[in-house]
Amino acid sequence: MKIFSIPCSFDNYGYLIVCEETGETAVIDPAEFYPIFRQIERDGLQLRAVYCTHHHADHIGGLEELLGEFPGLLVYGHETDKRSIPGMNRSLAAGSKIHIGNIEGQVIHTPGHTIGSICYLLEDSIFTGDTLFGAGCGRLFEGSPKQMYDSLNSGIKPLPPGTRVYFGHEYTLQDLKFAKFIEPDNEAVNRRLEQTTADRDKGLLTTPSTMELECATNPFLRCQAEGIIRSVSEKFSGEALDPLSVFTAIRRLKDSF
Repeated sequence: MKIFSIPCSFDNYGYLIVCEETGETAVIDPAEFYPIFRQIERDGLQLRAVYCTHHHADHIGGLEELLGEFPGLLVYGHETDKRSIPGMNRSLAAGSKIHIGNIEGQVIHTPGHTIGSICYLLEDSIFTGDTLFGAGCGRLFEGSPKQMYDSLNSGIKPLPPGTRVYFGHEYTLQDLKFAKFIEPDNEAVNRRLEQTTADRDKGLLTTPSTMELECATNPFLRCQAEGIIRSVSEKFSGEALDPLSVFTAIRRLKDSF
């Protein structure tokens, strides 16, 4: 499996997935047409399918142009998004199996950011859209805090530590600043913030991450950590301190950070 991480628009990522045995190619989240099309043309790729993590315009902005350039594309999305994603002709649900050439994968339904948000697990890599970011998570536009908490902590967190995490936006530096704010004594966060600052100064991408790194530095996966619980108790006097309440509190804090 070969993966092209393609910066799109202002801070989005689209991803091209290539089966190196068959040459079959799919795009995950065609945020912008031209950068994706340029990579396809440059490498002579055989685009066969589009996989959408959710229906927001900044993730499917290049879809209609791709459909015009490549008639007959298979367009996948969650079954609840069939009226929201142009040209969607294949519906997916939790646990659906997918194939890109000889690459096998499955769908993890992760409601929270939207009701139909899904992640794609392909071999040792997961494509998380706006559910899980580097050191952060998406805003709750349609789902509830409980849905997002469950999606992150039951749907994604149990994956093996070496799983590579390809997320939908380059928000990592800002998310790490919040992680430091909410858990200032976390040395893993401090080290990652320092490294990410240096990398971004060089113009380097922060995708992919790994589940090991996210579990060590992402506050939305660390709602049982003593430092985060202490921060919430200090900032929200009288707030319940069970994991879901902690998650809800830090998501509220991040929205105004």
